[in-house]
Amino acid sequence: MKQTNLAVSKLRPFENNPYQVRDDAEMNALIESIQENGILTPLIVRPIGSTDEYEVISGHRRLHAAVKAGISEVPALIYALDRDAAAIAVVDSNLHREHILPSEKAFAYKLKLEALSHQGKRTDLTSPQVVSKLRTGDVVGEALNESRETVRRYIRLTHLIPELLTLMDENKMALSVGVELSFLDEQSQREVFEQCGINDCTPSYAQAVRMRKAFNDSKLATEMIRSILSEEKANQKARLKIPMERICKYFPQNYTAAQIEDAIVRLCQRDYRRRTDRER
Repeated sequence: MKQTNLAVSKLRPFENNPYQVRDDAEMNALIESIQENGILTPLIVRPIGSTDEYEVISGHRRLHAAVKAGISEVPALIYALDRDAAAIAVVDSNLHREHILPSEKAFAYKLKLEALSHQGKRTDLTSPQVVSKLRTGDVVGEALNESRETVRRYIRLTHLIPELLTLMDENKMALSVGVELSFLDEQSQREVFEQCGINDCTPSYAQAVRMRKAFNDSKLATEMIRSILSEEKANQKARLKIPMERICKYFPQNYTAAQIEDAIVRLCQRDYRRRTDRER
């Protein structure tokens, strides 16, 4: 291990880093902190082959903030790690962050499981028990005290299309629903997402189970997906759906759907006041 200052131009994000670097309020606060105090915690990096470049293991957000702040060099600890050891370190160094999206955890667990499995295969002649444990994913969730089954369910989410993963990250769809939908093929998942938009809903767990069963039986067609997702759930509030083509001509072309909705509500309120005034 060696500590030094490295030019940001020599640093590369970890390949397939499962964690997102987002330009949000937390990033803005980090940029301000770095501008005022510099980077207090060194990044952890590893050499890339025989080049003079380095791959970031821990500190992707600090690196991004440093670039935004106009800093050309950052403090770093250099570790000579192979790809698998580095992948495990990338995952473990971020799992205790306060805000981790379901998609981030899904790809992080997958990355760590693959890395641990590779390490196990290299030692299976001397330690078969280790290989068996790694293959089941027992070790992967230890950092967050999560079970093998929970790890397996998160890894299933990596089979979802990005649009459905986004619904999960936005807390619009439950983990159990995402797991069931992950067994559908890409075309079926895209049809599910389209119907979610049309019906302004996401599937319930029961609906997701029905679609998975129909898919396994080769019976899941577009019409069935449309029929299932147009059902009114027991806890779903009644909604009035008006096709945009019927009303958009009455509003400015630059109006968004939200602006049109607000305008319609205001029109209804004015009409209600006029009717109640006449009745007095």
